[in-house]
Amino acid sequence: MLIALIIGFSQAGFSQGRSKFGNRFVDPFGVVSVTAGLGVAYYMGDLSDGVNMKHLGLGPSISLGGLYRLTEHVSARGELRFYQVSADQKYSKNFQNNLSFKTFNPDIHLGIQADLFSFNKQAPINPYLFGGAGFTLLSPKAKLDGQWYSLAPLTTEGVKYKRLPLVFTAGIGVSFKTTERLSVGLELCNNFVNSDYLDDVSTVYPSPDQLSSDLARQLSDRAPEIGEQPRQPGWSRGSAKSKDSYLFLQVKATYLIGNRMQAQERKKTRCPKF
Repeated sequence: MLIALIIGFSQAGFSQGRSKFGNRFVDPFGVVSVTAGLGVAYYMGDLSDGVNMKHLGLGPSISLGGLYRLTEHVSARGELRFYQVSADQKYSKNFQNNLSFKTFNPDIHLGIQADLFSFNKQAPINPYLFGGAGFTLLSPKAKLDGQWYSLAPLTTEGVKYKRLPLVFTAGIGVSFKTTERLSVGLELCNNFVNSDYLDDVSTVYPSPDQLSSDLARQLSDRAPEIGEQPRQPGWSRGSAKSKDSYLFLQVKATYLIGNRMQAQERKKTRCPKF
């Protein structure tokens, strides 16, 4: 029994003293990594009423960010991202309304990432969960007679909405260690916007008298463009019951920079004293 305990403590001590850096245990706190991602973005909102394989409205998404290690399993994370999404009702059940939009937006968020395997384990495959909050800038546009117009200043529903709403993020990912410092993986992230105006559509058609210009009236009610009768004030233009969201599927690369102790160890290795 005593021998078994001694062996157990010896193994635990060895695992705590083992690391890729100088063959010693590395305190994970303060270890920094940089990240970059490239993939697609998918919109979910008032102008989509289900998945249409003929028109998914996919757009590009890119991200640049960093991880700051807090514990063996947990890191703080932050990212600056850019994404494009679009939708067109001619591909939906509400084709008679003929509304459409496209938007290219930045967003920024801070959050927490929880890895399945510990930092010092140096696992070749490491699944993780993450979540956070941030902001996105809303800039929906619509095309009329070959020209794109910004919709938010036109208040097409007679409502001046916030252009910088909160966004809550949640997702799952997996990273594959390719070298001592570089990992590549796949990440799926859902972004819940605290606004229903990502697409400039939310509630009902306003009275034309409420709108400031002929351009605003044209882009508010686009049914006449396809031979439909003008929509009456108060008719449903969207649904405010659920807010908009956008989904990212990205390939992510993570490069481990390390902390001050690791930098000193690498410097000693590069510059030996004689």
